[in-house]
Amino acid sequence: MSNQLTGFPRADGRWGFRNQVLVLPLHSALSSVARKIADASSGAVAVSHDWSGERDGDYDRIFKTISGFAANPNSFATIFLTLNTPHELEIIKAAQKIGVNHTEIINLTELGSMDKLFEVTLPIANDLVVQAKKVARVPAPWSALHLGLECGGSDALSGITANPALGVASDRLVELGAVSVLGETTEILGAEHLLAARAITPEVGRQIVEAVARYERSINYEGIDMRGAQPSRGNIEGGLTTLEEKSLGAAKKAGNAQFTGVLDYADPAPKPGLYFMDTPGHDTEQLTGFAASGINIVVFTSGRGTPTGSAVMPTIKVATNTPMAESVPDFIDLNAGTIADGTETLEEVGARIFDEILAVANGQLTKAEKGLHHEFSLSRMYNTVIS
Repeated sequence: MSNQLTGFPRADGRWGFRNQVLVLPLHSALSSVARKIADASSGAVAVSHDWSGERDGDYDRIFKTISGFAANPNSFATIFLTLNTPHELEIIKAAQKIGVNHTEIINLTELGSMDKLFEVTLPIANDLVVQAKKVARVPAPWSALHLGLECGGSDALSGITANPALGVASDRLVELGAVSVLGETTEILGAEHLLAARAITPEVGRQIVEAVARYERSINYEGIDMRGAQPSRGNIEGGLTTLEEKSLGAAKKAGNAQFTGVLDYADPAPKPGLYFMDTPGHDTEQLTGFAASGINIVVFTSGRGTPTGSAVMPTIKVATNTPMAESVPDFIDLNAGTIADGTETLEEVGARIFDEILAVANGQLTKAEKGLHHEFSLSRMYNTVIS
């Protein structure tokens, strides 16, 4: 197949591999009507959330997440549904500053009812979908590709098949000049020193170790033994026996490239290279943070068949074992269990993952996209106390 990458250039220099019209509620009360608009439209997407503007200890994190998500380069346009509160206007301005492509703001308080909001917004969404479909793809550089590395529902084969095969694809992309981002701080507990040893500078290595230590301190403060709680029940049922086994396997998604830097949750990568992002281990929170950082495609390995996807990022699902891949074909794009079966090598599956990333970036729909898996979850770090 051709190795030509194609996409949609944005005015701020970023690239999209989808041209979505996103309906984004800026208050929890507007989530249901956002979904209703997307469901009735000719191709718009929407997300739901439970945030109603509380200015608590998580406000800055949530603000950054929603504004970044609104400006993900895979969106042709973002329709903001608002109650016209000050924090909503701040989010819109922040998204526009990041580089949101096209903005529509629909205010419930001006229209007077949810029914009217639906009636007014639906034709706007449909018109934007028509406009988006008219935009042609053009050749894109490899630096346009920002890849997120995710795993969920790990099993005993994760660190043997899908994760190291994804590492092969990630290394190739980084060598070509793309961005690749490893997340899930909780998933590298016990392996952080190995990742730090691959840092491009001692300072980057120190930041990787500190990200894990910081998280562990916050958990220990609550009286929770994070290391003692891992692997999870699902991991154990999948055959994992120790935290170290799980962490070493999860780290293999990042291949062997050097780490260029460490990113805070939802922060964008400043230049090509391999990065570690300090994210929760919860799949949906991580994917939301990836999208908010400008990542435009994700590969998600799973040994248990996790169906999670994203409204704005095509998410490629890679199975770690053949029985699971065959049992849930509607969730799985590619089976890496062939490595354990002895019918393919690690390098061959890595090449297939690379080809799949290219095909999906060029427009091929993932199973998560076909299944309308548009999960979204805001990450919180503190107790919610309204100030």
